[in-house]
Amino acid sequence: MGRSIGLRKIVITGPESTGKTTLSESLALKLDADWIPEYARNYVENIGRSYTHEDIEKIAQYQIQAETKMSETTNKRLVIMDTWLIITKVWFEVVYGRSPKWLDEYIFASHVDLFLVCAPDLPWIADPVRENGGEMRNILFERYCEEIKAHGFQYEVVKGVGDQRMHNALDCLKAHHIA
Repeated sequence: MGRSIGLRKIVITGPESTGKTTLSESLALKLDADWIPEYARNYVENIGRSYTHEDIEKIAQYQIQAETKMSETTNKRLVIMDTWLIITKVWFEVVYGRSPKWLDEYIFASHVDLFLVCAPDLPWIADPVRENGGEMRNILFERYCEEIKAHGFQYEVVKGVGDQRMHNALDCLKAHHIA
């Protein structure tokens, strides 16, 4: 869990179909930050079968490797991650009723400067990979916030449609002296 001196880590998280990828990529461009895209979606789209517990472990391990590599190689002061291990932990628990102990230990030992949790205030857009629409989006939103708090991380909720969401995210980063 190495950390480049002065490197700030921001995680964009939230339920499905809440604009995480758009927001994280836009923030990275605007702030001249490194960006770690979501890996789970690409993985699940390309395995050609239903995912398994082992697949989610592979996704978690890849996320850790991508973050570690970025921390060791970046020359920028800021990295923005599209989702992170909190979502993976909750995914394990919702689908399988448990998550690996090593994952929770890793999360507790990690450093993230700020989580921006995207509120489920955008319209749901169904696709073959998404599986948690309707009320489940609100339930997951609350679970993510609870997990973030339980692990002692700071977070802000980001709301708004279109450019307003981006402006609200930037305001949160400014309030935390990150942008």
